[in-house]
Amino acid sequence: MRHIIAAIATLLAGWATIYMIGLDKEVNKLDNISKLIKSTAMEDKKIKVQTHTKSATQTKKTETNNQQDDEVANKIKALKEKAGNLAAFKTSTLYKKSCASCHGNVGEGIIGSKLIGKDKEYLLTALKDFKSGKRKNYVMYGLLGNLEDKQLEELASEIATFKAKLDKASK
Repeated sequence: MRHIIAAIATLLAGWATIYMIGLDKEVNKLDNISKLIKSTAMEDKKIKVQTHTKSATQTKKTETNNQQDDEVANKIKALKEKAGNLAAFKTSTLYKKSCASCHGNVGEGIIGSKLIGKDKEYLLTALKDFKSGKRKNYVMYGLLGNLEDKQLEELASEIATFKAKLDKASK
Protein backbone atom coordinates (compact mmCIF):
# COMPACT_ATOMS: atom_id res chain seq x y z
CA MET A 1 0.00 0.00 0.00
CA ARG A 2 2.89 2.35 0.83
CA HIS A 3 4.36 1.82 -2.62
CA ILE A 4 1.09 2.69 -4.32
CA ILE A 5 0.77 5.88 -2.30
CA ALA A 6 4.40 6.75 -3.01
CA ALA A 7 3.85 6.14 -6.74
CA ILE A 8 0.76 8.35 -6.77
CA ALA A 9 2.64 11.04 -4.87
CA THR A 10 5.50 10.85 -7.34
CA LEU A 11 3.11 11.19 -10.27
CA LEU A 12 1.43 14.19 -8.63
CA ALA A 13 4.81 15.77 -7.96
CA GLY A 14 5.80 15.20 -11.59
CA TRP A 15 2.63 16.87 -12.82
CA ALA A 16 3.14 19.77 -10.46
CA THR A 17 6.74 20.16 -11.65
CA ILE A 18 5.57 20.37 -15.25
CA TYR A 19 2.98 22.94 -14.20
CA MET A 20 5.64 25.00 -12.37
CA ILE A 21 7.89 24.92 -15.44
CA GLY A 22 5.00 26.31 -17.48
CA LEU A 23 4.58 29.11 -14.94
CA ASP A 24 8.31 29.84 -15.17
CA LYS A 25 7.97 30.26 -18.93
CA GLU A 26 5.11 32.74 -18.44
CA VAL A 27 7.15 34.77 -15.97
CA ASN A 28 10.08 34.81 -18.41
CA LYS A 29 7.71 36.21 -21.03
CA LEU A 30 6.80 39.01 -18.61
CA ASP A 31 10.49 39.78 -18.06
CA ASN A 32 11.09 39.92 -21.80
CA ILE A 33 8.15 42.30 -22.25
CA SER A 34 9.48 44.48 -19.45
CA LYS A 35 12.95 44.61 -21.03
CA LEU A 36 11.45 45.48 -24.39
CA ILE A 37 9.44 48.30 -22.86
CA LYS A 38 12.48 49.64 -21.02
CA SER A 39 14.61 49.58 -24.17
CA THR A 40 11.89 51.44 -26.06
CA ALA A 41 11.63 54.05 -23.31
CA MET A 42 15.38 54.65 -23.47
CA GLU A 43 15.17 55.29 -27.23
CA ASP A 44 12.41 57.86 -26.64
CA LYS A 45 14.60 59.68 -24.12
CA LYS A 46 17.53 59.80 -26.57
CA ILE A 47 15.30 61.40 -29.16
CA LYS A 48 14.04 63.95 -26.64
CA VAL A 49 17.59 64.95 -25.64
CA GLN A 50 18.51 65.62 -29.27
CA THR A 51 15.59 68.06 -29.67
CA HIS A 52 16.64 71.55 -28.54
CA THR A 53 13.42 73.47 -29.00
CA LYS A 54 10.00 72.32 -27.96
CA SER A 55 6.77 73.65 -29.26
CA ALA A 56 3.53 73.46 -27.29
CA THR A 57 2.51 70.44 -29.38
CA GLN A 58 5.77 68.64 -28.62
CA THR A 59 5.38 69.34 -24.89
CA LYS A 60 1.85 67.93 -24.96
CA LYS A 61 3.07 64.80 -26.80
CA THR A 62 5.83 64.36 -24.22
CA GLU A 63 3.33 64.56 -21.37
CA THR A 64 1.08 62.04 -23.11
CA ASN A 65 4.04 59.69 -23.64
CA ASN A 66 5.02 60.03 -19.98
CA GLN A 67 1.47 59.17 -18.91
CA GLN A 68 1.46 56.15 -21.22
CA ASP A 69 4.85 55.05 -19.87
CA ASP A 70 3.50 55.34 -16.32
CA GLU A 71 0.42 53.28 -17.23
CA VAL A 72 2.57 50.58 -18.83
CA ALA A 73 4.90 50.54 -15.81
CA ASN A 74 1.90 50.17 -13.47
CA LYS A 75 0.52 47.30 -15.56
CA ILE A 76 3.89 45.52 -15.51
CA LYS A 77 4.13 46.02 -11.77
CA ALA A 78 0.65 44.54 -11.31
CA LEU A 79 1.54 41.53 -13.47
CA LYS A 80 4.73 40.93 -11.49
CA GLU A 81 2.81 41.10 -8.23
CA LYS A 82 0.22 38.72 -9.64
CA ALA A 83 2.94 36.29 -10.68
CA GLY A 84 4.37 36.44 -7.18
CA ASN A 85 7.92 35.37 -6.50
CA LEU A 86 8.14 32.79 -9.27
CA ALA A 87 11.03 34.48 -11.01
CA ALA A 88 12.64 36.05 -7.96
CA PHE A 89 15.69 33.83 -8.42
CA LYS A 90 16.70 30.61 -10.12
CA THR A 91 16.49 27.27 -8.38
CA SER A 92 18.20 24.02 -9.27
CA THR A 93 16.60 21.33 -11.38
CA LEU A 94 16.80 18.99 -8.38
CA TYR A 95 14.76 21.43 -6.28
CA LYS A 96 12.22 22.03 -9.04
CA LYS A 97 11.84 18.30 -9.65
CA SER A 98 11.70 17.18 -6.03
CA CYS A 99 10.38 20.07 -3.97
CA ALA A 100 8.81 22.98 -5.87
CA SER A 101 5.51 21.28 -6.60
CA CYS A 102 4.57 21.20 -2.91
CA HIS A 103 6.85 23.77 -1.27
CA GLY A 104 6.68 26.46 -3.96
CA ASN A 105 9.21 27.72 -6.46
CA VAL A 106 11.06 29.73 -3.80
CA GLY A 107 10.11 27.71 -0.72
CA GLU A 108 7.12 29.84 0.24
CA GLY A 109 4.93 26.78 0.82
CA ILE A 110 1.95 25.68 -1.25
CA ILE A 111 0.72 22.27 -0.17
CA GLY A 112 3.88 21.53 1.79
CA SER A 113 5.27 23.58 4.63
CA LYS A 114 7.12 26.87 4.24
CA LEU A 115 10.86 26.22 3.80
CA ILE A 116 12.18 29.71 3.28
CA GLY A 117 14.12 30.98 6.29
CA LYS A 118 15.05 27.54 7.63
CA ASP A 119 18.74 26.82 8.26
CA LYS A 120 20.74 24.09 6.55
CA GLU A 121 21.12 21.83 9.58
CA TYR A 122 17.38 21.79 10.29
CA LEU A 123 16.58 21.09 6.64
CA LEU A 124 19.17 18.32 6.29
CA THR A 125 17.96 16.60 9.47
CA ALA A 126 14.35 16.80 8.29
CA LEU A 127 15.22 15.42 4.84
CA LYS A 128 17.16 12.51 6.32
CA ASP A 129 14.34 11.79 8.79
CA PHE A 130 11.76 11.73 5.99
CA LYS A 131 13.96 9.50 3.84
CA SER A 132 14.54 7.02 6.67
CA GLY A 133 10.88 7.00 7.68
CA LYS A 134 11.62 8.43 11.12
CA ARG A 135 9.25 11.27 10.23
CA LYS A 136 6.08 9.88 8.67
CA ASN A 137 5.09 11.42 5.36
CA TYR A 138 4.53 9.06 2.46
CA VAL A 139 4.95 11.76 -0.17
CA MET A 140 8.32 12.84 1.22
CA TYR A 141 9.34 9.23 1.72
CA GLY A 142 8.49 8.45 -1.91
CA LEU A 143 10.30 11.51 -3.28
CA LEU A 144 13.43 11.21 -1.18
CA GLY A 145 13.81 7.43 -1.26
CA ASN A 146 15.87 7.47 -4.47
CA LEU A 147 18.05 10.46 -3.56
CA GLU A 148 21.58 10.07 -2.26
CA ASP A 149 22.81 11.80 0.91
CA LYS A 150 24.90 14.15 -1.24
CA GLN A 151 21.74 15.27 -3.05
CA LEU A 152 19.97 15.82 0.28
CA GLU A 153 22.87 18.03 1.38
CA GLU A 154 22.68 19.98 -1.90
CA LEU A 155 18.95 20.55 -1.39
CA ALA A 156 19.42 21.65 2.23
CA SER A 157 22.23 24.04 1.24
CA GLU A 158 20.22 25.52 -1.61
CA ILE A 159 17.00 25.97 0.38
CA ALA A 160 18.94 27.61 3.23
CA THR A 161 19.97 30.40 0.82
CA PHE A 162 16.42 31.20 -0.36
CA LYS A 163 15.71 33.96 2.19
CA ALA A 164 18.89 35.87 1.35
CA LYS A 165 18.26 35.47 -2.39
CA LEU A 166 14.67 36.67 -2.06
CA ASP A 167 15.74 39.66 0.05
CA LYS A 168 18.37 40.54 -2.56
CA ALA A 169 15.89 40.14 -5.45
CA SER A 170 13.30 42.38 -3.80
CA LYS A 171 15.73 45.30 -3.41
